[in-house]
Amino acid sequence: MNDLKNLKTPSVVEKILSETTKIGFQMASEPLVGSLLRTLAASKPAGNFLELGTGTGVATAWLLDGMDKNSKIVTVDNDSAVVSIAQKYLDIQRVSFYIEDAGTFLEQLEQTGQQFDFIFADTWAGKYTHLETALHALKPGGLYVIDDMLPQPNWVEGHELKAAALITELEGRHDLLLTKLNWASGIIIVTKQAQ
Repeated sequence: MNDLKNLKTPSVVEKILSETTKIGFQMASEPLVGSLLRTLAASKPAGNFLELGTGTGVATAWLLDGMDKNSKIVTVDNDSAVVSIAQKYLDIQRVSFYIEDAGTFLEQLEQTGQQFDFIFADTWAGKYTHLETALHALKPGGLYVIDDMLPQPNWVEGHELKAAALITELEGRHDLLLTKLNWASGIIIVTKQAQ
């Protein structure tokens, strides 16, 4: 089985990737991760989605491709230059863009009590920091997805220890069910159990 064959990449992803390459942004989600995000997004009809780390909108585009017309996504990133590419190509009727620090956003979110059916944490906040806050914002039965859990070329020395600690922390929780995929960039999919 060739997992790269017939990915059916959304056409908007190609446009975004073209501009992403031009500005030298190298942290866009890879196609396999995008395909998985799209498939998982389709399991949450009329879903409320949160993406931490918009980047240029590659993963956002994949998520939108799987979301139904009644679903909405909030996406957060502190770099307006890269987010401007996402804003140029993505459906602003279904996407709410926030240009701010994702940690600060999560802290403010905690005050409102708003929860999401699906959280893709693709930045430090909600993953290596503010993990508890992000998981608190996840509805029971909701999906929390992280990638880049296998060694990456842009990892600084010692980052593998942070990744290992995060995995241990997630594995030790009794309110979560998780699956680790030694595939693509390294994926963890978590479902929050009802209490």
